[in-house]
Order: sequence, then C-alpha cells, then structure tokens
Amino acid sequence: MSSLLMIAVSAAFINNVVLSQFLGLCPFLGVSKKIETAAGMGAAVIFVITISSFITGLIYKFILVPLDVDYLQTIVFILVIAALVQFVEMFLKKVSPSLYNALGVYLPLITTNCAVLGVALINVQRSYSILEGVVYGFATAVGFTISIVLLAGIREKIEYNDVPEAFKGSPIVLLTACLMAIAFFGFSGLK
Repeated sequence: MSSLLMIAVSAAFINNVVLSQFLGLCPFLGVSKKIETAAGMGAAVIFVITISSFITGLIYKFILVPLDVDYLQTIVFILVIAALVQFVEMFLKKVSPSLYNALGVYLPLITTNCAVLGVALINVQRSYSILEGVVYGFATAVGFTISIVLLAGIREKIEYNDVPEAFKGSPIVLLTACLMAIAFFGFSGLK
C-alpha cells in the first residue's frame, strides 16, 4: 500500500507530467484560459489516462508479451487511446455541449497528447503491475489537472494586472508556467 502511495505522490507532484517531464504542454497552454474549461479538460484527461493505463496494461501483459509482439506496443496504445478519446468526445457532446465547444480542437488532441501515450509507455518501461500502472496513470492525470487548473486561475488573475507590453500574451503565460515548474521542484524533497 505504501508503494502505491509513493507512486501516486511522485507522479502527481514530484515528477509532474507537465511541469517536470514537459509532456502535454499543448493542452496545458491552450486550454488554461478559464478555470471551468481547464477543469473539464483535466477531468477528460483523468478518465482517458486512467482507463488507458488499465486497458494498455492488460493488452501488453496478456496479448503483446505472450505473442512476442511487444514491439507493436506504441501502435496498439495509440489505437486504445484514440478509441477512448472518441468515447469521451461523444459523451461530452451529448452531456455538456458547452464544455464540448469550449474544449474545441483540444479535445480530439488528447489522442495525440504525449502525456497520455507517455504514461502507457512509462508503465511498460518501469515494469509496473496493472494496479501500479493504473495508480500511476490516475495520479499523473491528477497532477496534470492540478497544473492546468492552477495555471488557469493565475491566467484569470493576470488578465486584470498591469503587465508590460512585451510580456502580454504568450510570454507571461510561459513565464508563469516556468515559475510553477520551479515551485513544483520544491516537492522533490518529499522522496
């Protein structure tokens, strides 16, 4: 149990997928303008990464390895992720059209979000069991959600501040993300 807790804390805070590993930057920077949109993207990413960690773990352990075709892992993992994203897209379109429209092009981009594929590949690389892989995937997605919601909150506050002309737009966002990464580096003492 303590090893699962260490995997979770490490994935969410110490080795945050966005601020430490620099994976998933496209939706992190693109969808972080409003807290509601960022939270919706975070929820979608939590669902996709957690379920894809479970399914890819099963496929890798019980199909790819026994058939000695583990070299196909990347292609198979992308297909699983794409199917899950299509499911999320259809669900959001039906249940919450406003969130679906707010996420726009970034929702289908979860399929190519390197954080999602990265988690599946890291689970294999670190030889995690299926349970460890699901915990790692869930915690990584929670860390992504924490990061994107924090950035969205900061961006909403920055809107009302007097920012020098040279820093308006992308420069202040990138500088803010940089400072967040430095702040999250402080969690490295938790190991």
